[in-house]
Amino acid sequence: MEAGKAGALLSLSSVPLIMTLGNSMLIPILPALAEELQVSPFQISLIITLYSLVAIVLIPVAGYLSDRFGRKKILIPGLLLAGAGGAVCGLASILPGNGYHIMLWGRLLQGVGAAGAAPIVLPLVGDLFQQEKEVSAGLGVIETANTFGKVLSPIVGSLLALISWYTPFYAIPALCLLSVLLVGILVKAPRKDKPEPVVSFASFRRSIRELFREKGSWLGAVFAAGGICMFVVFAALFYLSNLLEDRYGIKGVYKGCLLAFPLAALCLSSYVTGKIIGENKPLMKWVTLGGLVVMSVALLICGWTEPESLIYLLLLLGLAGIGIGASLPSLDALITEGIEKEQRGTITSIYSSMRFIGVAVGPPAASLLMNMSSRWLFYPISAASALAALLALLAIRPGKQKAPA
Repeated sequence: MEAGKAGALLSLSSVPLIMTLGNSMLIPILPALAEELQVSPFQISLIITLYSLVAIVLIPVAGYLSDRFGRKKILIPGLLLAGAGGAVCGLASILPGNGYHIMLWGRLLQGVGAAGAAPIVLPLVGDLFQQEKEVSAGLGVIETANTFGKVLSPIVGSLLALISWYTPFYAIPALCLLSVLLVGILVKAPRKDKPEPVVSFASFRRSIRELFREKGSWLGAVFAAGGICMFVVFAALFYLSNLLEDRYGIKGVYKGCLLAFPLAALCLSSYVTGKIIGENKPLMKWVTLGGLVVMSVALLICGWTEPESLIYLLLLLGLAGIGIGASLPSLDALITEGIEKEQRGTITSIYSSMRFIGVAVGPPAASLLMNMSSRWLFYPISAASALAALLALLAIRPGKQKAPA
């Protein structure tokens, strides 16, 4: 890989890493936030959910705009808006009252920025590299950065919370500015031999409709699998975060390290998968299927045995993390390499929206289900994982989804 492209890839990796930190590092401090702001666990879960709901709506818009006007012209303003949203959340801590509703507005603004940031990275990687093997490896690096952010986030969030409960919010603008500098300096958009014709929105919409008519079956399976994977990640993290405090009395950095264990398994699995799948689309399908089956079985065992041992529970969640880590890079590669460049931004953005639906639904669903029992939590998410595996088996047909040259 050329040095310039390697630098561009590393700088792009900062975007999902920082976006993940800006969201997931709040997970370990949600119980403390609920106590400080004097709200219920369900209300505090909305800090995660509102951010995601806004992103769900706006990500496809950002994808279309990136196809129309260019990736960096959407990516950099998105990062700046995400940083501004974090600053608003931080300022809410010093304003009169408990600041909860102002914090929700800040998270809404952060979600607007996130819609134009991390989802644009996937099609941009596809634009930067020509060889499918390089695209797969690049997407593996991006997914690893995303999952590595999840590994770091509980530890970083817990460390920052030692200073004050609102310090993690102030870290978001600084991280976003760092990413803006890296992307602005190191990422050079591919040069075009000749200007591309301007496509009207109506023509673009027709082409997307035709694309879904032709490839909707496997695209739908990929969308569903990606959303379910993120739903499982955030539901399990929310459950584990509350369990560590309520049952075991574990708080602070030690809690952050324990939350990071299943995420580290996810990160390592994601990195290895990105290296081995190359441009082999049938392998991508079977790795995705195997990962989803492993995830479903691990979660089923969690519900069936209701483990009292914390170590046993962490091992099972780590096994589920390995399954998720194997699935996500394969799904990224399938969808990025199976779509023409002109439509790639929009389609990968719809895929990112589905993933954000999982992020949005996970914490509130976990907060409601875990009040009944852990079985009420783990059985439904295991069933959802099994459904994703069935869709991957029946609908993803690698031989029929290669992008035209």
